[in-house]
Amino acid sequence: MDPIESMDYNGFEASNGHTHVDHGWQKVVYPKRNRKQKPDQAATNGVSGKVVSNGTGGDNVFRSLEKEAEERRRRILAEKRAIVDDEDEDERNGVRSNEFDDSDDEIVNLKVEETKKKKPKKEKKPKVTLPEAASKIDPENLEAFLVEASESYASQPDIQLMRFADYFGRALSSVSSVQFPWVKMFKESPLSKLIDVPLSHIPEPVYKTSVDWINQRPIEALGKFVLWAFDCILADLAVQQGGAKGGKKGSQPSKSQVAIFVALAMVLRRKPDALTSVLPTLRENAKYQGQDKLPVTVWMMAQAAQGDVSVGLFAWAHNLLPVVGNKNCNPQSRDLILQLVEKILSNPKARTILVNGAVRKGERLIPPPSFEILVRLTFPASSARVKATERFEAIYPLLKEVALAGAPGSKAMKQVTQQIFTFALKLAGEGNPDLAKEAASIAIWSVTENVDCCKHWDNLYKENLEASVAVLKKLVEEWKVHSLKLSSSPSDTTILNRTMKSFRLKNEEAITEGEGNGSLYKEADKSCKVISGRLSRGSGCLKGTAITVVVLAAAGAAAAAVLSSNPEATTELRNLLDSLDLNKYAQAITTALKM
Repeated sequence: MDPIESMDYNGFEASNGHTHVDHGWQKVVYPKRNRKQKPDQAATNGVSGKVVSNGTGGDNVFRSLEKEAEERRRRILAEKRAIVDDEDEDERNGVRSNEFDDSDDEIVNLKVEETKKKKPKKEKKPKVTLPEAASKIDPENLEAFLVEASESYASQPDIQLMRFADYFGRALSSVSSVQFPWVKMFKESPLSKLIDVPLSHIPEPVYKTSVDWINQRPIEALGKFVLWAFDCILADLAVQQGGAKGGKKGSQPSKSQVAIFVALAMVLRRKPDALTSVLPTLRENAKYQGQDKLPVTVWMMAQAAQGDVSVGLFAWAHNLLPVVGNKNCNPQSRDLILQLVEKILSNPKARTILVNGAVRKGERLIPPPSFEILVRLTFPASSARVKATERFEAIYPLLKEVALAGAPGSKAMKQVTQQIFTFALKLAGEGNPDLAKEAASIAIWSVTENVDCCKHWDNLYKENLEASVAVLKKLVEEWKVHSLKLSSSPSDTTILNRTMKSFRLKNEEAITEGEGNGSLYKEADKSCKVISGRLSRGSGCLKGTAITVVVLAAAGAAAAAVLSSNPEATTELRNLLDSLDLNKYAQAITTALKM
């Protein structure tokens, strides 16, 4: 019979053979224990690999080993349950697991260290507003400080102005950026609210003491101070924007910014020319350009305009109007720039001041290049109209009056009229009906103000043929309006007449040669012919007037001889002759007789 196969039972090894008188029991061997025991120990204990017959202690060995294995298994399970229960209890109590192996002493030490690291909380300083800080400034103390600064730095007005700013920096140092969030204010508030920031919070005695002292500083030093203050403001702007050039990301804004604004506003209001002197720098230096800097620039010009509206308009026309004329100008910038000029023109005395002071220290408030931009913005093509167009239309009449104002006949005005005529003639031929109509009107004004523009016109005639046709047609239509000016001076009439003859020769030549613009030349020739005819009739009337004057003069001489014996009649006749401008008539007679 084949032997019974061995099988494992709970880690034990059993071997079964043929059934004997011992009922098939064989010695059971525990492999693990046998492997751990040494050979001599195994021999001592009487354990061997030989089969032991039933009845020699095999039953007791089996039972004891099985019991021992069961107890060991229960101990292992109990230990595992205990570990799990301990971990759950630690998590519930917020105690760290034993795997960190921290002793009680270490935990106590950590708590002590944490206690040491905790810094005592600083007491929060009370928030101080700008009006509160400004109200504490003593005008007498300020005056004494400025006197001392002026004496200490008598030959250094630049340093005097720095000391002036330092005084307000210390006086207003308690005003935080939270209490004066100027970047947010300038971005979100209209100019009407910004214009009095921050001076509306400065007491009048402090303001008066300051501006009286500023009034004694030289313009050159004040101009440098304006640029320095602007640089400080832009540096703070870069810091608040974060990561921009000139500032470090995360840096705290300067608490002294409110003082810079206060000092700068006082300088600009009391000495507006300080801004005028630095306008070229602001216009040409790239660091002062950009949409983010525009609100500060507009605020500065508004402060200067509070002191002198003509300075405000001068700055607007020279520095800001070209920005609007740029195609890259966005609606926000355009709106802000328009707010400034609307604020300037809202002054009840603006028209009188601006028209009478159209030329300021040899420079025009609105120079011809700026006027051209204004005309284009006011009369765009119908497809290019924007919301701002209506606002330009509203301010255009007064600004045009300022742009064309000046001393008639002066050398400077003659140069201006020629510049205006040149761009007006060009605009009249751009194909925009509304623009062409306005440009033609401006061109005719230039001719009536300065007949020498006709000579310039003669040179530009062929290359601006379409524009010339528009101007000639308008001149014919409005002859009654302009004829008095054009015929008031015989010399002016002669120049205009010669210009028309020159145009007619050019027209005839072009028509004869069959040039492509033959229809335009024919149309222009019709207008030239009409104008020449009216000028000729005007000269005929002038000749008649001259003859009448000669006759009256002869009659007057005869009457004088007759009335020489009557003193009262002689006096009356002399007064009558004095009332006549004989020099003017003599010139008119001479010119008329030559024609």
